[in-house]
Amino acid sequence: MTAGGPQGGRPNAADRIWRLARRFGPLLLVLAALVAAFASGLTRHLSLHELRERREALEALVRAHPVVSLGLYVATYTACVALSLPAALVLTLTGGLLFGVWLGGFAASLSCTLGATLVFLICRTAIGDSLRGRAGPTAARIEHAVRRDAFSYIVTLRLIPVMPFWLANLALGFIDIPLRVFVVASFLGILPVSLIYAGLGSGLDQMFARRQRPDLHLVMHVGILTPLLGLAILSLAPIAWRRFRAAASPVESPDKSGASLPKRPG
Repeated sequence: MTAGGPQGGRPNAADRIWRLARRFGPLLLVLAALVAAFASGLTRHLSLHELRERREALEALVRAHPVVSLGLYVATYTACVALSLPAALVLTLTGGLLFGVWLGGFAASLSCTLGATLVFLICRTAIGDSLRGRAGPTAARIEHAVRRDAFSYIVTLRLIPVMPFWLANLALGFIDIPLRVFVVASFLGILPVSLIYAGLGSGLDQMFARRQRPDLHLVMHVGILTPLLGLAILSLAPIAWRRFRAAASPVESPDKSGASLPKRPG
């Protein structure tokens, strides 16, 4: 064989194509599905108007096939989040309407976490590893700080979305965060908000009957936002405590020659 073959220490063309497919294939599939979703008009059906028009058929399906309906709901919600379609709020309301506050909220949080995890893994595989390899010292320090307290940061991002959900998933994919930390922190951070909107969704039947429109900004009300802010502050407490201890710990002071002097006992 020649030196360029598999026994020459260099991958052949088939190996390179396979590696590229594994790295960029999932990303290309997501982009193709996203284009198809918008081109087909699917996003127009993910609305409160469609939910109002089809709620009786959906409720009949849930009564006839509760387990299958729940599985289809989770799969649909997961796919929408993975494609970053603007449908999370409507789907969470749908979960509350069809399955009740607790089961609907739990299923919504699970689906949202699964979809976010897919985005996180695809971003890490396709782009994140390469960008980390090219990152400078400043970016490396920022990554190290975020990675050290990743659980707290992720919970806070989910509780108080200071950036769009899809953008947070992409940004976190550029950081070498353990998958287990990402999944658990995302689920716990998403769950409270999911339960709030599932509770709103559980009353949609009465709202639709009275021709009322649900308050989609419910989470911004003081009585609801305040506990969420409290949970976010609580999740950041370990970071604040660690930095307080670091700032309060004794630091050796250098003498005039530049050598450090030990702290005097007592």
